[in-house]
Amino acid sequence: MPAASPRQLRRFADRVRLRAVRMVAPHGSGYLGQALSSAELMATLYLGEYRPGRDRLVCSPGHYVIAVFAAAAEAGLIDGDLLASYGHDDSPLEAIGTERSPGVDLVCGSLGLGLSGGAGFALSDRLRGGGEARVFVISSDGELEEGQTWEAAMFAAHHRLGRLVLLLDANDSQVDGPVSSITTVEPIAAKFEAFGWDAHDVDGHDVGALRAALAAAAAGGRPGVVIARTSVRRGLSVLPPDADGHFITLPPELARAAIAELEARCA
Repeated sequence: MPAASPRQLRRFADRVRLRAVRMVAPHGSGYLGQALSSAELMATLYLGEYRPGRDRLVCSPGHYVIAVFAAAAEAGLIDGDLLASYGHDDSPLEAIGTERSPGVDLVCGSLGLGLSGGAGFALSDRLRGGGEARVFVISSDGELEEGQTWEAAMFAAHHRLGRLVLLLDANDSQVDGPVSSITTVEPIAAKFEAFGWDAHDVDGHDVGALRAALAAAAAGGRPGVVIARTSVRRGLSVLPPDADGHFITLPPELARAAIAELEARCA
């Protein structure tokens, strides 16, 4: 299959945003900012390195599963009509993912557990002769405040789990406010490199830079991390200046404006 063009990647990202807005709109609020910030990362993953059915996918922050559902539907891996049930009672598409969530091998509840799960998958695959299978872990900069993340990073480097790739959405957002105002997690790349990882720090909305970083991280002999610098407001100019990026309020008139903006861009 030929590589996706930058235009195709950007369109996929905006389609992820559009699907996410439609998923959140019936509820009037939700985890939209996570999809807005990680949309290009998802596009680069799903139209690039990730091979469903062969590779493994871990979503560490459970509320990021909205982006996974939207991307999986856009890629034809889950039924797009199912997205309308997102966050509703008895739906398999819960607002915070669980072990039942489709389209992903592991979704974590408590934050900071995903990299441990990914390292476990990678080591298990090696011991079982898993061949060329890779493990992609979606995580966030807020999770770097969790000690277990760094224990897993140390473990992965020690065992040279070169088929483990961490996709870090560094959007400087968490429930209590900007990550940088709560805990100093920088310098992120230098810390991972000190632990024995290959680190790639890029603009998380630049699909070209993301594609090169993801390919490099997935090809190395050591575990690799792509640090994607993003914004929880990316791709929606209609959002008010005071919109809470972690859990966005989306009244009907704003939802209609957001859908119109994204539909026009995706046309």
